[in-house]
Amino acid sequence: MGRYWEPLLETVVRERYPALLARATLLVRDRHAAEDLVQDAVVSAFAGRARFTSADHAEAYVRRAIVSRFIDGSRRRGRESAALARVAAEPVPDGADPADRGLAFELECALAALAPRERACVVLRHLDDLSVRETAEVLGLSEGAVKRYVSDGVRTLSAHLDVSVPSDDATTVLLTVNEVPRDA
Repeated sequence: MGRYWEPLLETVVRERYPALLARATLLVRDRHAAEDLVQDAVVSAFAGRARFTSADHAEAYVRRAIVSRFIDGSRRRGRESAALARVAAEPVPDGADPADRGLAFELECALAALAPRERACVVLRHLDDLSVRETAEVLGLSEGAVKRYVSDGVRTLSAHLDVSVPSDDATTVLLTVNEVPRDA
């Protein structure tokens, strides 16, 4: 009996790795830690009993494994305070003005300021486009808790990014963040 999963694993790693790494980087903000997180998630996904029918299915499973591993690691190591310390201590390249780092950097810093569950809920809901129900299932939370974490997270993001969010549309902060005019 052959290893039916090997071609699927190769496809996921070859074609989906950059997207998986980008999502992991939003969670941990350190490329090396993000690479480790993706590797752990891929290994666990393909070493386990999960049976994938497509690369999309396998990628979705790996994305959820990334978030689960991130939350587990946050609980064990107290990563909240470490992430905030990294943001505060991040060096500015020689001659560069910290204000010139760009909106993507500001979004990463704002995400790093969120508690791990808030960050995971915001990333799953608004960047991975999962429903409240799907997010709750992935994280093992109630739908009400997901709504609360997302609401609190988006409020914190809007304060960090200095944007106002209409009370009826909290997704505006993430969907239009690139359109926000920046003061010179």
